[in-house]
Formats: sequence, structure tokens, C-alpha cells
Amino acid sequence: MAENSSKPGKLYVIPCMLGETEPLEVLPLSIKRTIEQVDDYIVESEKAARRFIKKISSGKSQPSLRFFLLNKYTDAIELQHYLEPCLNGKDMGLLSDAGCPGVADPGAVIVNLAHERNISVVPLVGPSSILLALMASGMNGQSFAFNGYLPID
Repeated sequence: MAENSSKPGKLYVIPCMLGETEPLEVLPLSIKRTIEQVDDYIVESEKAARRFIKKISSGKSQPSLRFFLLNKYTDAIELQHYLEPCLNGKDMGLLSDAGCPGVADPGAVIVNLAHERNISVVPLVGPSSILLALMASGMNGQSFAFNGYLPID
């Protein structure tokens, strides 16, 4: 993975598991390889991210990890600095609490910033809560439209 200052690092968009299935039973090994090499992450929740990373790569040093929180409380001004490791040549990971970052998820704003800054965005394959729900619903996927989640209230 990149780590020289003349060229930006990559932003890896890393899917996370839904439920209690062992991640490596479902996710490709490319995710394990990426997690083993990346130490800087933009995440919704540090606790959930640490748990997921530990399940994927139990030997990875947890103290070496650095997290930038991206959730409904994150100030837009802070976001401007989140991709600095990439701009300094380090690869980063973008993790959701569950599913695919950027799909009905705050990660889309980071991906947009990466594109604006000419940082290569590498989406990795994994589960999407929207697609899994559609698959399990029995609905006709040819005419499906996603308009967002129902309000919590």
C-alpha cells in the first residue's frame, strides 16, 4: 500500500458485516489484506471499527490504529482534515458500522472529498444492507427504488 509523499495514498471503501456471521466466511481475502496494511480509518464508531478489525485480523496492533469519527455529530469543518493521511501518501480505510460505506451512509461525503482531491477511491466488495433486504424481501428488484430509511421516531 502507498506510503510516499509524492503521490496521494488510496481511500479503501471497506464493507462491514451485518449480524454475527464470521466476516471471513462472507468477505473476500482482499479485505483482510487491506486491513492488515492500513492503520488510518474514517469510521462511524471507533468501538465497532475496532471490533470488526480485530475479527478480520486478530494479530493487528490495535494501538497503531488511528480513527477519525464520521457520524451525525461530526462538524463539516473537521471533515476537511480527515483525508490528510492520504494527501501525505498513506492509504486509509472508510468503514461503516454495517454494510457498505457511502450507501445510505455518511461515508459518501468522504468519497466526494477524495474525488475532489484526486485521491484514488477503491471500493471493496461486500454486503449492502439495502441489497440484502431486497434479496430477502421477495420484491421485484427490477422496479425497486430506495428513498432512504424510515425515521427512527
